[in-house]
Amino acid sequence: MKKTLFLLLSLVTISAVSTAQIKMPQPSSTQTIKQDFGMGSIELTYSRPNTKGRKIFGDLVPYNKLWRTGANAATKIIFTDAVELGGKKLDTGTYVLYTVPGVDSWEIVLNKGLNNWGIDGYKESEDVIRFKVEPIKTKTAVETFTMQFTDIKPESCTLQLLWAKTAVNIPVTTNIKDRLKAQIDAALQTDKKPYWQAAQFYKEYENNLARALDYCTKAIDAANKPYWMWLYKAKIQQEMGDKAGAKASAQKSLALAKEAKNDDYVKMDEELLRKLK
Repeated sequence: MKKTLFLLLSLVTISAVSTAQIKMPQPSSTQTIKQDFGMGSIELTYSRPNTKGRKIFGDLVPYNKLWRTGANAATKIIFTDAVELGGKKLDTGTYVLYTVPGVDSWEIVLNKGLNNWGIDGYKESEDVIRFKVEPIKTKTAVETFTMQFTDIKPESCTLQLLWAKTAVNIPVTTNIKDRLKAQIDAALQTDKKPYWQAAQFYKEYENNLARALDYCTKAIDAANKPYWMWLYKAKIQQEMGDKAGAKASAQKSLALAKEAKNDDYVKMDEELLRKLK
């Protein structure tokens, strides 16, 4: 009886082990990356196959045929603000990113087929934009297919594709200057005036140094020992050719930065003062 019971328990244990869920690593891992951009963000989800010694473009990934731009499910990209890709206007929303690799050019395709598995279910009628870019031959081979955001500026960035010895750069742009100006001008009419943001806007976007200096001075007057604002004012004055004013502002920033024990600003102030000698 005991032997029979032991045998039954053993069989149950073996059966439980054999049917247990075992999570194996994906051959092509999934990555989701999110980049703040303009007044919104861009989020990208794609799968990352490895080279594994294979010839990629022109073989594993054929030329002149639609590619899912990765592995497994179709690559998805989400824009929370209106942008332009390759000079083509694109509204906010979620899209599928396809490509058509070629020897001398790649075609970039954004499509509405969010339920597509790879290119299965693809319909050309659901294309939103198409444009071409030139691939770049790289000296160093990339083992794992990689997509990343580079050269990130307030109104432009690059979505870069890297695999094997090929790089593809997709230019992304947006227009925030006009919207920022409208928001700042409206806020300046309220009781809580955004002098600091206005100073940065008129220096960085409008290159109106006189107006930027005026707003920076007002921001300093309304703040408590703002060493970072004093340094910003010094840089504006330097660009305007007011060496004496720039030196005085930098010295004020240095004293306040030392009081606040902010070594980074102490270093920046000292570097600027050396340039102003």
